[in-house]
Amino acid sequence: MGMTITEKILASHAGKDVVESGEIIDARLDLTLANDITAPLSLEEFDKVGAKKVFDPEKVVFVLDHFTPNKDIPSAENCKRIREFSRKYGITHVYDGGACGIEHALLPEEGLVVPGDVVIGADSHTCTYGALGAFSTGVGSTDLTYGMVTGRNWFKVPESIKFHCYGTWQQWVTGKDLILAIIGMIGVDGALYASMEYTGEAISALSMDSRFAIANMAIEAGAKNGIFTVDEKTLAYVKDRGQKPHAVFESDGNAKYREVFEIDAGKIGLKVACPSLPSNVKDVEELGDTHVDQVVIGSCTNGRLEDLAMAAEILKGRTVAPDTRCIVIPATPKIYLEAMRRGYLETFVEARCIVSPPTCGPCLGGHMGILAKGEKAIATTNRNFVGRMGHPESEVYLAGPAVAAASAVKGSISHPLEVA
Repeated sequence: MGMTITEKILASHAGKDVVESGEIIDARLDLTLANDITAPLSLEEFDKVGAKKVFDPEKVVFVLDHFTPNKDIPSAENCKRIREFSRKYGITHVYDGGACGIEHALLPEEGLVVPGDVVIGADSHTCTYGALGAFSTGVGSTDLTYGMVTGRNWFKVPESIKFHCYGTWQQWVTGKDLILAIIGMIGVDGALYASMEYTGEAISALSMDSRFAIANMAIEAGAKNGIFTVDEKTLAYVKDRGQKPHAVFESDGNAKYREVFEIDAGKIGLKVACPSLPSNVKDVEELGDTHVDQVVIGSCTNGRLEDLAMAAEILKGRTVAPDTRCIVIPATPKIYLEAMRRGYLETFVEARCIVSPPTCGPCLGGHMGILAKGEKAIATTNRNFVGRMGHPESEVYLAGPAVAAASAVKGSISHPLEVA
């Protein structure tokens, strides 16, 4: 029996010729990641076990993106702890202040992850890097400590589920709509501890930004990771950042899959996940005049340049509805600068949007856009659980950038054609 991409990457890092789903392996790591919320817990464990150094100062990454600029004293203390640790142990990649972006947009942009890598992060959306043909997954802070110290971690090899997508995408539809459609189809536990593998001509047609959005939300289906075949777009993305693949793997023709789904991209419309599960998915046309108090365009799912371009196209020459707030968050400083050069930020400001520096803030109900009791938001983020963005009696709808921007203009959940 052949192997999938995920199995081949894990086998190569475990020093084995073959691995099978369900097998427990000890694998070498190429990168470990933590942020300003999860790193302090790992550093406490680091001290408890008496560690004297990290396995490689160039392969430990800290991104202070969740509560920065610091929103309160505890967040300031957490960041101070990370800075002190990084200076003590010579950590190379510490992203703070004006150099900081949202971690899962920042690491690929900086060329820190390449095809064939094994990456762990103390953040569940670490699965984003599967868009590059890497095996990446979220872990707990204690597992991260072990990885930081030893450069290794144990894994149970996941089963794989293939999503073969064919056909031509409709206007405005992006990878966000595909992954919402899939989660709506299989549920939030439909890919539990599995690898979600994406193939087909429609996948090849997607931009890297869309692929990152799809891989990012693998965890919302309960998956261990999401992963894409490395193609010319992947290689061009990596090359543009001065890097080359660790290794390029393809699934064998006789690889074993738990399930295979055939999806016609032409039938995927603009999707919205309604409160309070990412699987409560409906077509935008079904939601009528659902008023929204706040719109958030950003996050590690949809704060990239393609997302901002789409939102700017819809908001150009228009204004945000009087009873609605719209927050736009470019995911990294480089995206912020390029959006500025292209005039997107001017468009957003003229449309009466709030333009924020890169932050995870509102996505996790941290800061920069907390919802009050009874308020509704539509966001390009990845989770809409009860209380996710603020008060437990607020509600969050998830969508792609086109629907979010159109909804900001109308003040209610809307299709882009409604504002054309």
